[in-house]
Amino acid sequence: MVRKKIKGQLSQFLDFEAGENPAVIVNNYDWISQMNVITFLRDIGKNFGVNFMLAKDIVSSRIETGISYTEFSYVILQSLDFLNLYRNENCKLQIGGSDQWGNITSGLELIRKSEAEGAKAFGLTMPLVTKKDGTKFGKTEGGAIWLDKEKKTSPYEFYQFWINTDDRDVVKYLKYFTFLSKEEIASYEEKVQTAPEKREAQRRLAEEVTTLVHGRRESLEQAVNISNALFKGEIKSLTAEEVKVGFKDVPSMEKSSTEELTLVDILVESKLSPSKRQAREDITNGAVSINGERQTDKDYVLSADDRIENQFTVLRRGKKKYFLVTYK
Repeated sequence: MVRKKIKGQLSQFLDFEAGENPAVIVNNYDWISQMNVITFLRDIGKNFGVNFMLAKDIVSSRIETGISYTEFSYVILQSLDFLNLYRNENCKLQIGGSDQWGNITSGLELIRKSEAEGAKAFGLTMPLVTKKDGTKFGKTEGGAIWLDKEKKTSPYEFYQFWINTDDRDVVKYLKYFTFLSKEEIASYEEKVQTAPEKREAQRRLAEEVTTLVHGRRESLEQAVNISNALFKGEIKSLTAEEVKVGFKDVPSMEKSSTEELTLVDILVESKLSPSKRQAREDITNGAVSINGERQTDKDYVLSADDRIENQFTVLRRGKKKYFLVTYK
């Protein structure tokens, strides 16, 4: 099941159906589970001297703060993976982030010692993607984005992540994650310097990466529609599905479609306003909108016209406080 899901996500980038040398997904459990501790220590562990392992940055950097035997052994396990891929899949090159250099070279050493003389394998590392503050771009640092659009990161959230890229990072990400020409990237770099408030580079980055990962026709169009509607306050132009995606993390309540709902009561019940008195003031002061349209009538009663496809009503108080009413 896990392998099937991974294949589904990666098929956007890798060809699993190629007639010659198709992409393959393997599970190291298939070979590690067949090896007992004695065999592992005798056949694999003997190839790794303690001094050799201590010299690896991934180990030496943890000596003072503490490193478990499990973490210490990871170098050997990853080396065993490379050896099995070399033997069974004719894999000659392992690619990884720069923090994996020690593990990769350990695998090369294991292949050299275990295979016939002249056996050749190679390692290739790339700099880790970092943010402006030097932190790594990844799930362990928080704020991660995922390829799984159904259960993890929707195309809209994915698009918004790139839209919110810092000016100091956006040109670097255009170089890393898009296929734009040097000339195009240079033009966006100039726009970042001369008109950063327009965020043209961020929009192009978001469009390119969202299209690459999720496709243009549905996912990108939906993400752009939601973003534009929120920015312009044109929520009524959204479809019910777009509302569901764009406001999935907004507080909500379910109401009967036949129930009479006054705007004041809904504002208080939703806690957008702390009291009926405050709710009336918020309305008359123009601080309340329904589906992006300002409502100043303190006696207003919600109607079917305020429902998007008869399923949702989006309330907003101030600039950022949203609430979603759903109907049954």
